[in-house]
Amino acid sequence: MSVSEAELSVEVPRAFQALLTQPSPEVAAQLYEELGSSQRERLQKEAAQAAVAERQRLAEVLRQARDFSGAARLLDGCGAAALVAELYVQGGRYVDAAEAYLRAGEVERAAAAFERGGAMERALEAYRGLGAREAMAHCLVRLGRPYEAAQLYRELGQPHAEVEALASVPSGDPRHLESVLRMCKLLDGEGFTRRALALLADTMRGSETARADPALAAEKARLLRRLGMDAEAEAVIARLPSNAAAPESNGYHYLKAIPIFGELSLDDMKDLYRVARQVLIPAGAVLLEKGSAGSGLFVLLEGAVDVFSGPEADARQLNTLGPGAYLGEISLVQDAPVSAQVRARTAVRALRITRAGFQHYLDTHEAAALRIFRLFTHNLAARVRALST
Repeated sequence: MSVSEAELSVEVPRAFQALLTQPSPEVAAQLYEELGSSQRERLQKEAAQAAVAERQRLAEVLRQARDFSGAARLLDGCGAAALVAELYVQGGRYVDAAEAYLRAGEVERAAAAFERGGAMERALEAYRGLGAREAMAHCLVRLGRPYEAAQLYRELGQPHAEVEALASVPSGDPRHLESVLRMCKLLDGEGFTRRALALLADTMRGSETARADPALAAEKARLLRRLGMDAEAEAVIARLPSNAAAPESNGYHYLKAIPIFGELSLDDMKDLYRVARQVLIPAGAVLLEKGSAGSGLFVLLEGAVDVFSGPEADARQLNTLGPGAYLGEISLVQDAPVSAQVRARTAVRALRITRAGFQHYLDTHEAAALRIFRLFTHNLAARVRALST
């Protein structure tokens, strides 16, 4: 039996039957191709009400005619979700393909299709369910959430990707200066000290807030020393006001930012903060003595400290730290001697959590203790990997 285009255009139900009764799928496909778009749309609506076997036969005609999306719609609900997904991909309908992949139980392919179709929130949700953190980070960057992406790259031990993500944090973001500080440390750690210094100088040049930030000034001094520019470093430190208020003067957010506390709930975090006590340390006083037993955690709120390789007068200076820096966190969870000598360069105000106070906190916060020890182990393993590569 053969039908003409004119016969096909007379009545949609008749056209539907005419295509189904063609002995050659190629001829049926050609006839379908010759229909107008409105006729094809009406034919598909009619076919959607047909029996599964008829829909499958017509779907093959549409597939040969390269109307992949039309074929996919006809097969949707016929128990061939994976095939439907592939047809939607061929038709460029990636979000529909992703939904079909989900129905087929192929979550990884669904996530990729959501991403390809620009449905980034859906892709992020799917990748999160898969535990695919690198793909999650990529989605977060595309969603305009680079700081969150950078945190994932940090957990994955990918400093280059972390720097790229942090570089996308806009200057108006409240975490911009924190991002710049982290980028400087990463670049310096990768051997790009001059690039880190240039980034810091550019940031401070363009922002009054950045110029007044003690942590950025302390980092600038550290980088200058790394380059052998001790006189310039001293000049930067000298310009730091000894009584400048830290951006987080009560220290809660500094404490919250310490990696081993990164999974504590709000209530557990508040309880930990209550364990801390503010201390005042005069200029020249030793906060941590190399080789001695660790006494707990210090979180700097105001002032600056110098870190030396040992207590000797000619010991090498390793670093200068300012507000937001923390020291001695390892002694909270591990009985080990202090690995460096830390002395107050200026008068220092700090939060302190003693080892005894922290142990009591762990004893009374079982869920928090498990999270802290898990993150401590994770971070320790990351350090070991970094040293071995």
